[in-house]
Amino acid sequence: MVATTGISRRAKSQRIDLRATERQEALLRRAAEATDRTLTDFVLGSAVEQAERVLADRRWFTASDERFAEFERLLDAPLPTTSKFDQLFARRSRFADDAG
Repeated sequence: MVATTGISRRAKSQRIDLRATERQEALLRRAAEATDRTLTDFVLGSAVEQAERVLADRRWFTASDERFAEFERLLDAPLPTTSKFDQLFARRSRFADDAG
C-alpha cells in the first residue's frame, strides 16, 4: 500500500509548470509507475515531503549533551546591564493600573 500525503484527495486549484530533461522525465515516470501513482502525484508528493523536511529542519534541531548544556547555560545567564535597559525599566509601564 502506498502512503499518500492527502494531496490527491483535495481539490487542486494551483498549477506548477516544470521543465525537465528527457532523462529526468523518464526517471520520474518510471518511479511513478513503480509506485502505482500518476506522474503528477509522484512529483508533487515527493516535492511536498522534501519541503516538509526542509522546513522542519528550521524548527527543530539536535545537539549533543555537551552543546545542549552550553545552550541552557547561555539561556540562564543574566543579560548584561546597560544604561538603556536601566532607563527603560525605570519608566512606569503604560499598562500599569493607575487606580492602585
